[in-house]
This record gives sequence, structure tokens and C-alpha cells, in this order.
Amino acid sequence: MDFLKLLSETPGVPGREERVRKVIQNEITGLFHETRVDDLGNLICIRNADKVAKGKTPKRVLIAAHMDQIGFYVRHVDDRGFIRLHNVGGFDPRTLPAHRVLVQGKKDLYGMLMPGIKPIHIATDEERRKTLAMTDFYVDIGLPGKKVKELVRVGDPVTLVEPCLEIGDLVCGQAMDNRVSVWTVIRAMQRLRHSPCDIVVVFSVQEEVGLRGAGPATYGVEPDVAIAVDTTLACDIPGVPDEQSVSHLGKGAGIKIMDSSIISDRALVDNFVAVAEKHRIAHQLELLPLGGNDAGAMQRSRAGMRAITISIPTRYIHTVNECINRKDLHATRDLLAAWLEQGI
Repeated sequence: MDFLKLLSETPGVPGREERVRKVIQNEITGLFHETRVDDLGNLICIRNADKVAKGKTPKRVLIAAHMDQIGFYVRHVDDRGFIRLHNVGGFDPRTLPAHRVLVQGKKDLYGMLMPGIKPIHIATDEERRKTLAMTDFYVDIGLPGKKVKELVRVGDPVTLVEPCLEIGDLVCGQAMDNRVSVWTVIRAMQRLRHSPCDIVVVFSVQEEVGLRGAGPATYGVEPDVAIAVDTTLACDIPGVPDEQSVSHLGKGAGIKIMDSSIISDRALVDNFVAVAEKHRIAHQLELLPLGGNDAGAMQRSRAGMRAITISIPTRYIHTVNECINRKDLHATRDLLAAWLEQGI
């Protein structure tokens, strides 16, 4: 889990994924026949088919795993040195008070993310009931205003800080959405013995702000089939009825039926299920009522194409305590590798 821990703890908000991209590049040395970075920042990696019949052109499969995470940009620094933020990606403000953050200015600076409200000791009953909004929060990096303005400017990225830990059967940390899928795709490619298809892996950018990286990458690659690997909700927790759980930790890889961005190609759904059953890989069908992923952008590229999402069940998504079960992680890796060895 050392590589997953490194991925989880490396900052990379939408539009500033360069640190994560470097970690990935170091890990995949020698794994692909060709790698390049496009103008958006997508890392595009190509592995050619192993055996191609004479006169035949191999099918091309595109696999996307986005490498960005939700975070913030600095939008203002006041004269006292307090930093105001603009979020990039969807946060629930209820999960944000009293977290540590990393401000990536002229140098890395740690700070405290706090809401601009009175402490409970001096707040009125009405003030204690206040509903927090993103605009209520500020960052305190413990320096005078003049010094903060020397080190931090509008547009500097900010990320939450939380170590990645193994807790029971779970691995928990920030940015599991979607670094866990980056891990899965790389490990699946490392296990792959052969494939009749050309495989293009895109570690995509800016998914969390509108699936912006995967669409242009798909347009340039022109695949026959597109697969997104991403997290999905696992609401198998107190307070949520079972019929709303979406997926369950420990029950295997998720094969997505639909979400807000895509209805998966039914033949691909059936094909992945058949591969999972053949190889006795734990799996579950999942349907997410709200939320999207890169497959939505890939499906609508050019004249449209067959697409599907393979999901990793994750508890507490879009918090610093995103949790996955190692069994699901390994099942997703094995399912993807088995499907690629079979080919389209």
C-alpha cells in the first residue's frame, strides 16, 4: 500500500495535477511502449497489442482514471494574512471545519481551515445554529499579513491534509477519489500477461470540475471502447437505508449501470459480468443516482462510442476520510486485467 499512500498524500487539484503526474510517471517506467503529456496535462500511455493476425488492425481500448482531486484555489489574502478560498470540486461544508490544509504558494505552507464564526463559548443560540457556506471559511497560516502576501497569491492551490492509514480491513485517506483508481489501473497493467488490443491509458485531468480532460483525450485517441475506472458511493452505513447504499464495501468491483453522466453500454456490462463470473472475481452492479465520471465525456466523443465505468466502492466520498476495502481494490484490479486479456 506504499504507492497508494503516496498517491493519496500528493496534492493535485484540477488544473494543477503536475505533482501527481510526476509520481505516476516514476511508477510506470518501462510499462508502456509510448507515453506523452497533452496540452491539457493528461498523461497518455500506449501499450501495443501483443499478437496481431496478419492483415488485421487491433481494436483499441481506452482506459481513463482521473488524477485530480477536489480542493481549493486562493481567491483573496487580507491585510491580516487570512486567506479566503474558492472550491474546485464539490465539498459539503459540514465536513470542513478545523482541518489542516497545505497552501502551495512560493513554498509549501501548512495552515488551519476554520469557519468565520464565534467559538461556542461566546456564541448565541442563533449563532450556534448557523449553516456554514464555503464563503465562511478562511485559512490561517500563522504569519503576519505582509509575509503571507509575499508567499501566497490569488490562484495558488490549496488541499486538505490527512495521512493515508490502514484501519482494519480498510485503507482510508484523502483523494482516494480517484487515486485508488490510478493505483488499480497501473497494477492491472503490471499484471497483464498479454492482450489482443492496443491499450491506451489516460490519467486524466480536471474530472472534478466537469470531466474536462477525458473528452479531448478520447477525441485524439479514437478508441473502439472506452472504460472509466472511478470510485462510487458505498453508503452501507448507519442512517442510510439499504436500498440507497449504492454499493457495499467488501463485495467486490462495481460494474456501473448508470449515473448522471452515462448509461453504460449494456453489452459491455454483460461482458464484464461474464468475465467476473468466469474468473470468480467478486463483483456488484451499481447505480448512482447523482454524480458523473469520465465515461460520460468519453461516450459522447466524436460520433459517440461504447463506454462503461468500473467502480471501486468508497465510503465517505469527498471528505478526508475516504475509505476503500482492500478486497474491492484487488477485485477491480483482477477484473480489469482479465477483461483486457480477453479483448473486445
